[in-house]
Formats: sequence, structure tokens, C-alpha cells
Amino acid sequence: MSKQVDLALACDLNDRTRALHDGTVKPEGIDLTFLPLQIEETFWRMLKHQEFDAAEMSMSSYMITCDRNDPELIAIPVFPSRFFRHSCIFVNADAGIDKPEDLAGRKVGVPEYQMTAALWCRGALQHEYGVAPEEMEWYHGGEEDAGREEKLELDLPDSIHLEYIPSERTLSGMLADGDLDALITARTPSSFETDSVERLFENYREVEMDYYRNTGHFPIMHTVVLRQDVYDERPWVAQELYKCFNEAKRICLEELHDTGELQRALPWLIDEVERTRDLMGWDFWPYGIDDNRETLEFMTQMAHEQGLTDRRLSVEEIFAPTTFDEYKV
Repeated sequence: MSKQVDLALACDLNDRTRALHDGTVKPEGIDLTFLPLQIEETFWRMLKHQEFDAAEMSMSSYMITCDRNDPELIAIPVFPSRFFRHSCIFVNADAGIDKPEDLAGRKVGVPEYQMTAALWCRGALQHEYGVAPEEMEWYHGGEEDAGREEKLELDLPDSIHLEYIPSERTLSGMLADGDLDALITARTPSSFETDSVERLFENYREVEMDYYRNTGHFPIMHTVVLRQDVYDERPWVAQELYKCFNEAKRICLEELHDTGELQRALPWLIDEVERTRDLMGWDFWPYGIDDNRETLEFMTQMAHEQGLTDRRLSVEEIFAPTTFDEYKV
């Protein structure tokens, strides 16, 4: 019997990846160690130290590495995290911000300028409402705990105003106090529980559904990357992982519509699934390049527009060539 390739994968454990974690789906020729770490830890350790053979990765941070070729990583076209982010723009209730256009000239906080949630929010503000990143002042730092830093050092154009908040302050507290007018963040700030903070889009579900109808974008947050040396030594590993992530997701999507027993603790889960499929189709969480090309091209456009990359990347250069012939679910 031929020896299995040992491979450590750091990835969030959710319904799209559970079958990989529990061994229901096993990659051929690979002895997979699935490390279910928090994504912030995974991103930091992979970008700073390349500790894992493969890892879930912030899509925007990964595009920065492609632009710089540092660190040397290569992605497979699976997207374990996707999220409509209109719900993630919070404003101070007394700042007089009633519509997106009111953010022009305002102080906007963000845990990291490079985070993918912020990439998509800035893209929506610019392309849907005409408010470009250059028209806002950006402040970054810890949301609930002081001292958060960017995972990768940024070299933004002079037109982008970005500075750290005071080391002892937090973004959530500054928003509540009125020292920030708005906050873009992937995690709901604790200050949202007070009367001082509200969402910019209170009817965010309707706004996000309209956004999908108008653009076709279901925003991609994360991809999965291999260290370049792992891929160079065994290119077939990328395709095998790609196939397995697809199979794990297929199992998830089938289970969601199991009417024998609810697979999630949501009373009207079946109605939600059916409504989503009416709008987005059976596979509303597509992997692969072809089924996501327009969204991926928009992401490379936004990364360049927002100063994260010096040039606009091509879709082909950011994914492993061995995954171009896509495995369909």
C-alpha cells in the first residue's frame, strides 16, 4: 500500500466543512489532519509564519499576497465563507447618517482595512451609492480589545486616509461615544446593544436580496490556500482537496432540505432554504472559477480600486492551474 501524504488543514468547522472534519469525506492519497481553529488565528498564523500545509484564508489578504508574491501561497477555488455585508455597516445614532451617501466626509472605523468584509462594504458604497473610499477617513484597531494590527503591512495610495486609533481605545467604544461616525466590521459590535449604535441598513435583508438580483454577487469572504512549496511538490493535492470540499458542501446542501428532521435549530429552516433556492438556485453556494468568475473579477477590481493591490490581478493567476478543469457537484 502506497504511503499517504500527511497534510494539515486549518479551517473553520461549519456545515460546509463538517464532512471533511468527521471523515465522511476522505481525500484520496492524503492523511488529512483537520484543525478547526478560529479564522482570525488561522489567517494570522498562515500569513505570518506559514504554519499549515493548507488553510482557510481571507480572500482580500490573499489577493495582497498574490500581488506581492509574499508569502508564497496558491488557492483552490472553494469559498467556505460567503456573506452579504450590508448588515455590517453600523453608525452612531446621533451622527445624522440616514443613507449611504451621508458617509462622505465621515470617520469610519474598521478592524483591518484589508479585511474582506470591508472590501465588499466599500465596494457597495462606491459602486451602488457613489461614495468612494477616498471620501471617508479610515481608522483601524481593535473592535472590542485594544491593539489589533493589520495582518499584512499595507502600502496604500496617498488618497486613502488610514490611521490607528489610540492604543487604549476600541472601535466599538469610539462608535458609541461618537468619536467615530460609522464602523464596518464582520462581527456585530457590543455597542450595538445600546441606543447609541444602529445599522445603516435596518432593512438589510431586502437591500441584500436586491443587491443579488442587480449584480449576481453572493460576496466571497474566504478561500482555501496551499503553501506554494506543498503545491509544487504535489500539484495533485490541490485537485483532490478541491473535489473533497465540493463533496462536503454537496452533503451540506442536501441535508439542509431534509424534511424528516431539521438539521439546524431553526424552526422554519425548510422555508428559508426554499426561498433562497427560488432566488439563487439549488447550489446557492457555488465553488469553482466558472460559476464565480464575475464575482471574482469584481473582487480583483475592488482590491485595486481600494489600494490593496498595485495592479488588477487576473482570476487565473490566483488559483492553482490543476483546479481549472472544475469538478462539478
